[in-house]
Amino acid sequence: MAGRAVGELFITVGVLMLLFVTYQLWYTNVLAERTADGAVGSLREDWAAGAGGAAAPKAFEPGQGFAILYIPKLDVKVPVAEGVSKTKVLDRGLVGHYAEGALKTAMPGDRTGNFAVAGHRNTHGEPFRFINRLQPGDPVVVETREAYYTYEMTSILPQTPPANVGVLRPVPEGSGFTGPGRYLTLTTCTPEFTSTYRMVVWGRMVDERPRSKGVPAALAG
Repeated sequence: MAGRAVGELFITVGVLMLLFVTYQLWYTNVLAERTADGAVGSLREDWAAGAGGAAAPKAFEPGQGFAILYIPKLDVKVPVAEGVSKTKVLDRGLVGHYAEGALKTAMPGDRTGNFAVAGHRNTHGEPFRFINRLQPGDPVVVETREAYYTYEMTSILPQTPPANVGVLRPVPEGSGFTGPGRYLTLTTCTPEFTSTYRMVVWGRMVDERPRSKGVPAALAG
């Protein structure tokens, strides 16, 4: 009897573990994608309602969406929200803008600086799952209420400790950039399914296009 009870316990534990893994690897993506799609729709509705009206806010609340990020090569379209909180931003399938304290970085419309964002590589929508596949010259587009900002990927740092905040500086360390400019930094965890290190991808802005003029060439195809 004891042996049978132990066997049943192991089966139960195994089933629970399988359900947990299924939740983490599949259902969190389903929930996050629903949230992200809804956030994209809400942003566009807000922008349309505000066209020609009140000026866009100069600051955003933590967790508030304010932009849409596109990586055409990876078929990624994901909202960008203020802050990198797991519960308010990243675990909801959004990309988070480093915007607080010593980690505060520029906005796309700033005349100079580094617009730095974080996103999950696995689970919860995993918007940055394949950013390691980006090559120099690949476009990344950020859409805001005012404009489309097109960046070209320039370099990648495959692995660095989470404490290396130099990658977020106005002229990011290790990027190859040597002076002030308008830069983009994408960060995510690596290796996959861990948070031991960070992978970093950098880009340089090559075009700023008012939304009134339509989508940029990188999104037109």
